[in-house]
Amino acid sequence: MAGFRALAREVRNPRRHITARRTSLRKCLERFAPYGHRATWHHLCTSSGIPPEERRPDPLRLLTALEELEEARTLWLAYEADFAARRRQEKLLGIRQPSTVDDWHLNTWGGCDIIPCESPSTHPGDRLADVLRRLIAAMESGPGSACPVCAQRGLVWREDLDRYPSAGPVCADCGIVVPLPLLTTEALAASRGTVRLGRYATV
Repeated sequence: MAGFRALAREVRNPRRHITARRTSLRKCLERFAPYGHRATWHHLCTSSGIPPEERRPDPLRLLTALEELEEARTLWLAYEADFAARRRQEKLLGIRQPSTVDDWHLNTWGGCDIIPCESPSTHPGDRLADVLRRLIAAMESGPGSACPVCAQRGLVWREDLDRYPSAGPVCADCGIVVPLPLLTTEALAASRGTVRLGRYATV
């Protein structure tokens, strides 16, 4: 099975048919997809101007999408390297129990579903790397009272998410499922004040 870098080389290879290059970009998302596969694909298509169902996209737009994905992956891999080094040091000091943020991070190792989106078509509009920088800053600063990506306070608790986690607070503005350790107990309680089940909401 080809790795991310090998697939990225296939996307860049001008001798390959454009549909095969598009397929290689989709396969890159099996290795790194911060919003989940479908939402990350939709984001890349939107930001680079590629119609999501276009089988023969403009090669320059395809490369633009790849470059954004690579930028975000480089940032996240650097964070993961720092995380691993810190955990090794903590273990040497006898600190065996990871924090709640660390425990959450272990479920996102490798870069898939870091901050999944409730809907594939609703996701942050900024570049992936910028969103991940905000997420990392939030992890380093401790729990907050708003979405760590867009700073909005409109969080709605969902019980029917179709991926890990199966339940959690969803930002009504940018659509991400906010990691629990990044919210204060008060913010979590407020999100649970409105529980949405599919199309129905109870307050």
